[in-house]
Amino acid sequence: MSLPSYVRLVEVGPRDGLQNEAHPISVADKVQLVDALSAAGLSYIEVGSFVSPKWVPQMAGSAEVFAQIQRKPGVTYGALAPNLRGFEDALAAGVKEVAVFAAASEAFSQRNINCSISESLERFVPIMAAAKAHGVSVRGYVSCVLGCPYEGSVAPEQVAAVARELFAMGCYEVSLGDTIGTGTAGATRRLFEVVGAQVPRDKLAGHFHDTYGQAIANIYASLLEGIQVFDSSIAGLGGCPYAKGASGNVATEDVVYLLNGLGIDTGIDLEALILAGRQISTVLGRPTGSRVAKARSAV
Repeated sequence: MSLPSYVRLVEVGPRDGLQNEAHPISVADKVQLVDALSAAGLSYIEVGSFVSPKWVPQMAGSAEVFAQIQRKPGVTYGALAPNLRGFEDALAAGVKEVAVFAAASEAFSQRNINCSISESLERFVPIMAAAKAHGVSVRGYVSCVLGCPYEGSVAPEQVAAVARELFAMGCYEVSLGDTIGTGTAGATRRLFEVVGAQVPRDKLAGHFHDTYGQAIANIYASLLEGIQVFDSSIAGLGGCPYAKGASGNVATEDVVYLLNGLGIDTGIDLEALILAGRQISTVLGRPTGSRVAKARSAV
């Protein structure tokens, strides 16, 4: 299969990246990050999450962030809304697109959200109905698609079953997440072969963590399978609190560098992206997780 001419990146740093930080991050710093990402050319930014601050304290203030960001035409500013209360809060904040998430592993679903996969899907029914009534788009996530910290390997057929359910419920796109980063290029291609038989490939996205250093290889493998949408996180921010040893998401800077080298358009300014990553890394008091940004700073 030939490579696509254009790839859309979904920037998850402000939400998935920051939600596991140990120290509070101010609304002003979050707003600065989102605005810097908009300026760099990202067309989709996951800004925050409407969940109880008791469970995810770093996502407190998401409504304030949405109120203060400089929204650019043509840019989608999304949010995670795992339940109806979260959806209602997101709607009140002017959010036009929300995301819901399910796991491909029963054990992970129980430990992460204290319910079975089927129960988690049932919880989305009222969200989907409310979203349709208010003209809000819904994106779906499936976690642990290439391995689970509790069950080990996960069958692609199980991933396909969950992805098919989300798509049938009304998710316009389903992102398949390698939550613990154990996937390899061969397993990634097999995954999209199986899931792609149940859900159209142009409705699928890839979400890779770089725990084993395989994220870029897995993205290339996904491109060969016709996938044209990938989630990534500025400066490689983020991990998974439920997955021991899981490092951050693949860095957006590194994905853009890969795609630029393949002649694939993203509409993103790599230098502006690197600057945004350095700014948030300074706020967090640690080096960037992007290999490209590290290499550029060493030149």
